[in-house]
Amino acid sequence: MPDPLPDPAQRRRRAGVRAGGVLAAAVCLALAAAACGAPSTGGGGTPQPASSIPDKPSSPVSLNILDVAGNLQLTQGMLDDFTKAHSDIISKITTSKATAPELAGKIKAQQDAGQLQIDLVLTGTDGLAAGISQNLWTKITPDCDARLSNMKNYSEPAGKMQTLAQGYGVELVYYPSGPLIEYNPKNVPTPPTSTDELLAWAKAHPGKFAYAVPKNSGPGRTLLMGLPYILGDKDPKDPVNGWDNTWKYLKDLGQYVTYYPSGTTENMKNLGQGTVDIVASTTGWDINPRVLGTVPKDFKIGTLKGFHWVNDAQFAVVPKGVGSDKLAAILQLLQFMLTPKEQAIAYDKGFFYPGPSIRDVTLDMAPDASQQAIKDFGRPEYADLIKNTPNEQSLPADQQVAAFDKWDREVGAGKLKK
Repeated sequence: MPDPLPDPAQRRRRAGVRAGGVLAAAVCLALAAAACGAPSTGGGGTPQPASSIPDKPSSPVSLNILDVAGNLQLTQGMLDDFTKAHSDIISKITTSKATAPELAGKIKAQQDAGQLQIDLVLTGTDGLAAGISQNLWTKITPDCDARLSNMKNYSEPAGKMQTLAQGYGVELVYYPSGPLIEYNPKNVPTPPTSTDELLAWAKAHPGKFAYAVPKNSGPGRTLLMGLPYILGDKDPKDPVNGWDNTWKYLKDLGQYVTYYPSGTTENMKNLGQGTVDIVASTTGWDINPRVLGTVPKDFKIGTLKGFHWVNDAQFAVVPKGVGSDKLAAILQLLQFMLTPKEQAIAYDKGFFYPGPSIRDVTLDMAPDASQQAIKDFGRPEYADLIKNTPNEQSLPADQQVAAFDKWDREVGAGKLKK
């Protein structure tokens, strides 16, 4: 499996790009209308044929998929299964990786030059939000709901996370995420159990607590969005005007942070190597690095008093400008990836624990290697924490972008590794 701890992480004429996006949406709407038996608005009173996006491409297509979330660790097996079973639809899938902060600029440059090379993007809420804010993605739902009926089977929390996509993405995997703290029990025999205790510990041990840049880190992002609940801010959904306690706390804590790693992989390596002793973590970033040996198996996790889970998910998004043949193949692929058998692959080795976004996909359905990894490196306390801890959604796109921008300017500035 490529890079098991991935770093989370022109110009077709502008009018042509806009027209391509409008055409893709219109085509999907026509398909949905035909499937529902809607009458044609054209002359003659006969149903309009849904021929612009066929059920399958006219010939097998090759897809270029960009992963900016480490999602391939969870979904590569699903992609392989589809290609093997449906070679008449997809002949080849080529994958590449980038970081979430690179995504919007990369896609926009290709669209502006009329040289779109990416057909599908696998992203977390960070890249999703950035693309929505810059109008980069093709509208998929509800326009193409007739092609994606398996989305009706999302679990309740996963279904709520899907709303963050605003119709521009399809959720593939889900987990309750964090924020958790993870620590070396030899050096931290009495771990902090509240934000006050964490701040006091960081002051007494400067440079030994760290979290990665939120716009490129699930644990960093979850800590950022989870603190308003812990600290009792007046509006946890308004990072600009409602997070007075959170911004003050992060600035105070930042006095004792040496630097903010650019991604979670680096932060976990620092924890495993002893550069730091406490980091922000999540269920998946706790389990998977211990499976892989990046972090020792006996390292522990804890929660801070008053914590709420802040859910996380990863999505498939289609850049504007992708043609109808490839759209047909992508819709078939996404529908396939949301079947229970394929969703069970998302248990992986705990990277996004649990992982499946579809309800009633249990660990005993997962591959043997996944079952063994969770048995050996999972934590029994997670079941109780997931069941009995309040559960919140990530910030919507605009608010998430605003939170990252404010953190970059007011907290991270001057302490980012070059």
